[in-house]
Amino acid sequence: MPLPDWFLTEEERGNPDSSIPTWCTGNAVEPLIHGKTYFDRLVTEVESLREGDHLFFTDWRGDPDERMRDDGPTIVELFSNAAKRGVVVKGLLWRSHVDKLAYSEEENRNLGDEIRAAGGEVLLDQRVRRGGSHHQKLVVLRHPGRPELDVAFAGGIDLCHSRRDDERHLGDPQAVVMAKAYGPHPPWHDVQLELRGPVVGVLDFTFRERWNEPDDLDQHGPISTVTDKLKHADMSADRLPPQPPDPPEAGPMAVQTLRTYPAMRPQYDFARNGEQTVARGYTKAIKRARRLIYLEDQYLWSAEVARLFADALRDNPELHLIAVVPRYPDVDGRFALPPNQVGREKAISLCSMAAPDRVHVFDLENEAGTPIYVHAKVCIADDVWCSVGSDNFNRRSWTHDSELSNAILDDTRDEREPRDPAGLGDGARRFPRELRLALTREHLGRDLDVVDPADAVREMTEAADKLKAWHDGGRQGTRPPGRLMPHQTEKLPWYQSLWATPAYRLIYDPDGRSWRDRWANRW
Repeated sequence: MPLPDWFLTEEERGNPDSSIPTWCTGNAVEPLIHGKTYFDRLVTEVESLREGDHLFFTDWRGDPDERMRDDGPTIVELFSNAAKRGVVVKGLLWRSHVDKLAYSEEENRNLGDEIRAAGGEVLLDQRVRRGGSHHQKLVVLRHPGRPELDVAFAGGIDLCHSRRDDERHLGDPQAVVMAKAYGPHPPWHDVQLELRGPVVGVLDFTFRERWNEPDDLDQHGPISTVTDKLKHADMSADRLPPQPPDPPEAGPMAVQTLRTYPAMRPQYDFARNGEQTVARGYTKAIKRARRLIYLEDQYLWSAEVARLFADALRDNPELHLIAVVPRYPDVDGRFALPPNQVGREKAISLCSMAAPDRVHVFDLENEAGTPIYVHAKVCIADDVWCSVGSDNFNRRSWTHDSELSNAILDDTRDEREPRDPAGLGDGARRFPRELRLALTREHLGRDLDVVDPADAVREMTEAADKLKAWHDGGRQGTRPPGRLMPHQTEKLPWYQSLWATPAYRLIYDPDGRSWRDRWANRW
């Protein structure tokens, strides 16, 4: 399978300011489904670090007291203890906004302060476009002199409250406040990747680009700068140790690291006009899909992204789209809810109009009937190409915030029928197919491998319809297996759309492209 058929070429990446590899081969990748699985694995790997090893991380939110296991350690204990052992601990956390606005400025600051007291260094990074955030979720662990142990974790899971859920979906005992429908301990569905091989060097390089960016950490006014000085924040990055050589090959997978950085002033040295390889990489893969696009996403709500799916559905009469999304936004309220609703209703409507019988949108609930918040960011095309990252399917993630995703092509064919679902000669591949089957087994609540795309559509639709019928019938008799429900959207009344639509476009889903790219309507 020629990698350029699915991956972006160097020219298509379109960022001449970065020397990040176009892609790298020889990697091993494992999906860690659920925060509890990821946190447990992270503890094992961090606790094995020795003096002189490296622990680098980026995150949107970090809660110091979040327990990584039932009996600890907390995230701050885990990272601080590593620093005390002589591990080089460096972190970049989004500076965020005040907690009263449901953000995490104090949590991120406290995590950084405690790690710094132990000998590490964590910077609060506000080098973002106005109204934007740093949304990357990455941990890189290097072992100079023992490169075969190097490992990285990247995906959708933050180091914070509400993320440590498992396959039962009873929620994290340490929860954030969300919309009332999710209850006091919101059930949470998420995915992170564990990566080994040369890709660890690529992700190390990605961290270093941000760390070494020379612009001021505070960029949006004197108040934040004065506040940080009064709180004795670390405002300058110390020098990193030299980057070790890439780890040896560890498996059969090619990985392309995709990123989003906005076009902004002052410019990033490593992306002077921004970078939209997330958008470009997904666009290329979606255009090549022929039978099934399976995705899980927190936000499926941008018209620009929806048109991409709609065009693919029109161009390929056998293509189906399966999307698993949250039943409700994470917030409710008279002013917060409508802008969240308007984008998704429009996006799903655009896809459904293109192919009414081939768009299948579901949400999830646990055995008690509590909705599960879908925070995963997964896309699988024809069981050949897949990606797991921090980016959502919206314009904000594709142009405005910083994001990080890893697209994967597995050299190992999957011999189960259909061996080549798309009919393009690429052949189904083991990793993306196994990831899709693992996710659908959980959602169906049955140990059933629905390999054929047509079977997957049928089984998921029937399971969702049965569960809905059971609810509609007053929950009489035994609850049908599974967690899938048909997702329903409602069109807002005109008087709400009048203000919610511009709020959604300007605040919730802004455009971080250059004016030239906006006028040309390109990523």
